[in-house]
Amino acid sequence: MIKGLIDQGAIPAGRWSQRAQRILGGELMTPAEANEILDSPREEILELLSGAYRLRSHYFGNRVQLYFLVNAKSGICPEDCHYCSQSKISDAEIPKYKILSEDELLEGARRAAQLHSRTYCIVISGRSPTPQEMRTVTSVVPKIKQELGLHICACLGLLTPDLARELKACGVDRVNHNLNTGEDHYEEICTTHTYADRVETLQAVRDAGLEMCSGGIIGMGEQHEHIVQMAFALRDLGVQSIPVNFLNPIDGTPLEDRNDLDPIKSLQHLAMFRFVNPDREIRIAGGREIQLRSLQPLGLFAANSIFVGDYLTTKGQLPARDYQMIADLGFQIVVRNERGEEIVCDPPEVRNDPLAIVT
Repeated sequence: MIKGLIDQGAIPAGRWSQRAQRILGGELMTPAEANEILDSPREEILELLSGAYRLRSHYFGNRVQLYFLVNAKSGICPEDCHYCSQSKISDAEIPKYKILSEDELLEGARRAAQLHSRTYCIVISGRSPTPQEMRTVTSVVPKIKQELGLHICACLGLLTPDLARELKACGVDRVNHNLNTGEDHYEEICTTHTYADRVETLQAVRDAGLEMCSGGIIGMGEQHEHIVQMAFALRDLGVQSIPVNFLNPIDGTPLEDRNDLDPIKSLQHLAMFRFVNPDREIRIAGGREIQLRSLQPLGLFAANSIFVGDYLTTKGQLPARDYQMIADLGFQIVVRNERGEEIVCDPPEVRNDPLAIVT
């Protein structure tokens, strides 16, 4: 859509399209240029997204990857992450339970496959996985892979090199561990572990031969330079998948009153992550429904993946709306069959597919 407008002359090929072309020619974005994106005039948003789309289209075409996550263990967390409803300092009313059974996790994987998700994300609260939690995950993952062929991402907290190797051995493809924000801002959002602890986990994941999934949360009182700092740290680590979350200010958390974002600012951040990490998967993650609102479709001109369904303790929009959004853009989705082979196909027909209208 945006590319067509440029080709027709409706939007001039300005500085961001030119910058994208130079990146495709081998140049790297600088921190100063990344800050310039976040400070750019709002009236430049379409041209900015045009440049981001040049990069996204070059590396990913018009394909969208869908993720489905299961909150495999809720609450009961000793950490004090200020944004999180599951932390020890949160008064949010959320379900609290120990890790789900293997049968429940397997049923969640079947649900992910039904919703045309490529990746199934198993997420637990807590500082690090207990031996029992590791046994559950490492036992169920081979069963999921054998039955459904899904790509598996595990988010289990801080990991040692031995734990990372154990996850690799059982068939986990990827580990999520977000940096959350820039190093210089980290102490403002968490004091029970450090930014360095998170980097060490990612290094253990990388050394074990697992893919790294790491991103952050926008809108936690940070300055632009903090988010730019995080974007470049992710580039330097070689992270393969970058989820960009937008703060959902949950009642009962220390950040419940923060309201720093709007749709245009959110789109600028997505574009910045694409320019800094042009060939990496960029995922529009939690909070997109709240902060992007009616401009959600425009986010997919910079990002190439989204979550489908609900998040950890908050609701997402109906899968039907996601399918319709993707179809309206003329994009396709990437799915995996039972043999783990990736297939590109159209989103399900919303009116004819009963799976598309369930929550």
